[in-house]
Formats: sequence, structure tokens, C-alpha cells
Amino acid sequence: MFQHIAVLGAGVMGHGIAQLFAQAKKDVQLYDMYPSSLEKAKKSIKNSISMLIEKGLLTKEEGEQSLNRIHFTTELPTALKQAELIIEAIPEVIEMKWEMYQKIEELVGSEVIIASNTSAFPLTLLHEHSKYPERFIIMHFFNPAQLVPLVEIVKVDVTNEQIVNAIEKLMFEVGKSPVVLQKEVPGFIANRLQFAVIREALWLFENNVASAEDIDIAMKESLGFRYAFIGPLESMDFGGLDTMDYICNNLLPKLSDVKETPHALQTLVEKGKLGVKTGEGFYTYDGEKAVEKIKKRDDLFVELLKLKS
Repeated sequence: MFQHIAVLGAGVMGHGIAQLFAQAKKDVQLYDMYPSSLEKAKKSIKNSISMLIEKGLLTKEEGEQSLNRIHFTTELPTALKQAELIIEAIPEVIEMKWEMYQKIEELVGSEVIIASNTSAFPLTLLHEHSKYPERFIIMHFFNPAQLVPLVEIVKVDVTNEQIVNAIEKLMFEVGKSPVVLQKEVPGFIANRLQFAVIREALWLFENNVASAEDIDIAMKESLGFRYAFIGPLESMDFGGLDTMDYICNNLLPKLSDVKETPHALQTLVEKGKLGVKTGEGFYTYDGEKAVEKIKKRDDLFVELLKLKS
């Protein structure tokens, strides 16, 4: 099952998802309405595969075969013709997604599974206008999708349980670490944890407790180091729940509880300082620095992945 997979959207997430399945010996159709996006995706996939070959995670032959399994197309009917699983990775605009689902349902049978890589929308909203809501599911990958192990699988009461089981099995097959949410909540699991940390990091930055660099170092060299192998609840067990209870009572009332975007982030966005994509955010990325930083990130992710494996 799931030998033919269509990935819709060749952006940051889509091309990584396509690469992941191609490496797992699946036939992949990567669709985008813009030829330039497909060209950019092909270049990114080639670079990523070259890095995996260099790191010893793929042979040269496996890399070439993986690339040959990805078919790039601007024709939606072509992308969907043989698809058993469709993964939508288009921009987070609900009207665009609804329009895409309508087109999909006109082209494929009711047995074809439709998944979204959304990190923003609940499943009940995504399939609101669909003929067969029971075949919809969320498969939330993390950037870069070909490297980060986690995939969050989100279902609702109407979701076909056999589909949930099949998708979970597929994720194990391609080397991912899937988690299945038992109920629908905004942000799923990982983003709820991530933005709780981000809110506090921004409070520390805004209140001049430490520089952006030192806040990041504190995270990377303590919690980040630990959380690569033990999660927050395991960590509490190791630390002693009585101690954690004491810290909670004393510290939680003092933590940030802002309900809107913190000022430090809002100000950077208003100034057009959007991070790597514009060359400046909390840090500056002059010249080739952004490319170098991304390559270093992926190199380190691969080394961690090898270690965890």
C-alpha cells in the first residue's frame, strides 16, 4: 500500500516530504503551479541528497534512484492520476486549501486518502466542505521534513480509524517517529510546547535579561541537550516530582502570560526583518551566511539523527 504518493506544493515543506518518500522507494509526484518553484525544489533535493551521500546515510546509487523517483509537474491531473495518498503542503490560507480539496475530489476516487501538512488549521475546518471527510487526516511534518523524525497525526471522530492506523504504519516504514493526537487542539503537541518556550524567550529578550545569543545558548546547552533523548515529563521523573511541584508553585506565577504577539517579535516584523529570508532578524545573515547556517544546521541534524538511530 502507498506506493504512489502525490505531494502538492513544492515549497520548504513539500520538497522535503517528496524527498523523504522517494528515499523510501515510493513513486512521488511533486506538484506546483509555478515551474520556478519546481526548479528550486529540484535543486534543494539534489543538495540534500548530496549531503546525505557525503554523510554516509545514502549511497550514490541510492541517491540517484531517489531523485529519479520524483516526478515534477505543473499539471494537477498528472500528479493525482495514480495517487493512493495525497499530501497537501500549499500555503496556510484556508480558502486556497478548500479550493485545492475541491479540485482533488473532482479528480480522484473516494478511497484516496487526503492529508494536510498544516500547522495552523484544525481538521474539522479543513474538511468542512468535503464529500468524504472520513478520508481526511493531518500529517504534520517538521522542517526539514526529510531529517526531523517527528510527524504529528491528527484525527477527529469522523476520521476512518483504518486510515489512521495505515498512516501511522507508513510513517514507521519510512523511518519517522509518529504521534497520534487523541483529540483536536490548536497547535497540536510540538507547537504548543515550542511557543510556550518562545513566549518566555521573548520575555527574557524584551526585558534585557540576556542577549539573543545567550538565550539561545542557554537553551541549546541545557534543555535542548537533554530533550534530544528525554522529554519534559521523563525529565520531571528524573528530577523528582516533589521538587518539580515546589518549583511550579514558586515559578509559574512569575512566567509570562501575554496573550498577543510579544513586542520584540512584532517590531521586527513591522520593520521587515523576517529572519533568514530577508537577511536579518534577531541575527544578521550577510551574503552567503544564511546558506552556510542552513547547511550547518542540516549537517548537525544528520549527525544527531545518526546518533539517535
